[in-house]
Amino acid sequence: MTTRVLAGRQVRPVGLGCMNIAWAYGNPPSREDAVALFRHALDAGCDHFDTANIYGSGVSEEILGEAIMDRRDDFLLATKTGIIVDGPRRGVDCSPASITASLDASLKRLGTDHIDLFYMHRFDPKVPIADSVGAMVRAIEAGKIRAYGVSEWSAAHVREAHAVHPMAAVQTEYSPWTRNVELGVLETTRELGIALVAFSPLARGALAGELRDVGALVEKDLRRSHPRFTPENWADNRKLIDGFDLLAAEAGMTPAQLSLTWVLSRGSHVHAIPGTRSSEHFDQNHAASDLLVAPEMLDRIGALINQDSVHGHRYPETMRSTIDTEDFGPSSRT
Repeated sequence: MTTRVLAGRQVRPVGLGCMNIAWAYGNPPSREDAVALFRHALDAGCDHFDTANIYGSGVSEEILGEAIMDRRDDFLLATKTGIIVDGPRRGVDCSPASITASLDASLKRLGTDHIDLFYMHRFDPKVPIADSVGAMVRAIEAGKIRAYGVSEWSAAHVREAHAVHPMAAVQTEYSPWTRNVELGVLETTRELGIALVAFSPLARGALAGELRDVGALVEKDLRRSHPRFTPENWADNRKLIDGFDLLAAEAGMTPAQLSLTWVLSRGSHVHAIPGTRSSEHFDQNHAASDLLVAPEMLDRIGALINQDSVHGHRYPETMRSTIDTEDFGPSSRT
């Protein structure tokens, strides 16, 4: 059984992202179905669950608490702080007071006395990095968290924070069609011995083998506002997806498994946290931890789907200001 190190613990390299059981993509499942999914995942051997305080305004954390916290020692628990959502308004607050209050609220919702990996969800330019990291260190000393991480931070800011106190993980979007980490964060984490946790490793469902018609997405689906899923860009991106599906069939895998295998091949420190509402899809994703494909196939994936071939930026304009991770220049389609 393949494992990799995350926050001082050996875990399967494919964990479970817990956002879309409560928020963002379409209509969330019933609470009963979400509980059943989490329990199924734990029974199947998933030992890394990743959530955040903003997913469903705390609902994802609450459901995790209800579903699996009676087996607390069997898995690594990660959650996040720092994004403030007030209706349509979004902001970032990683001040020490906000981190401390948010942590206590997450612990209560989760029904546990500690979190294994606590992330700052976004970079907060208003707060000195040493102050934010200091709040994390005090939480470690208090036993409330075991390690801290950051999400969507640049390589330079990762280095600055790591120099204050060693961080365990950097979480950021990474898939064949989102390569921003290759501008600095991938190599920085490798050099410093920090785990890289890839969210949206299936390209927000585009490389999961099932999304064909973006017009069928429900009105409140977050992807409707993302440039790569607009009708004018989807027509071109769909051609890439069709080619990717052919590669998956050739490799004898589902498209989701092939995308996960590509992500994990980027380094022995890389983890992936695909989300799903389906136990069947979870099982397929979970199995990808132990799958390998030939380097030639990985090269073909990279040649087909990359920052130059994908149409549209990964985020809408309104969200880009909150992203600290390096971005490709204006000449790139991403």
